[in-house]
Amino acid sequence: MLWLSQWLVLATIFISLTFSTPLFASQSMNQQDIQILIEKAKDAWVAQDVDALTQLFTVDGELIVPGQCWRGQEKIREELTHFKQQYSDIKIDIQRIIIGENRAAVEWYYEDTEKATGRRNKADDVIVVDFKNGQISRWREYFDTQTPVNR
Repeated sequence: MLWLSQWLVLATIFISLTFSTPLFASQSMNQQDIQILIEKAKDAWVAQDVDALTQLFTVDGELIVPGQCWRGQEKIREELTHFKQQYSDIKIDIQRIIIGENRAAVEWYYEDTEKATGRRNKADDVIVVDFKNGQISRWREYFDTQTPVNR
């Protein structure tokens, strides 16, 4: 009987590893998929396509910028719509992307124009992005508007 229980344990472990590994692998994004998603986010920012950008986030995703945290697609959509009403002429140049398992760090140069004043805002920006099931689950930005930029 001892040999039967040992075989059952081994069979259970084998079945667990065999059938659970593809499940975990399918949740992990490869580098190319992450790069494509970041490019889509950049393009949506530049085009100020609120719907396209919002759809890149999970239903409960977070978008965090200095001083603000927006949780959930509806709140993100609302705040991006508000942003679109206040700013225009967005320019983004990706400097580098560092990719890890289901996360990335993106360094980009960002410009926009404040509609009310015509003031051109410029910043070096680093974004730390987490991914879940092929979407953005967390997007956190760190702006640097103080360091002189030669562009």
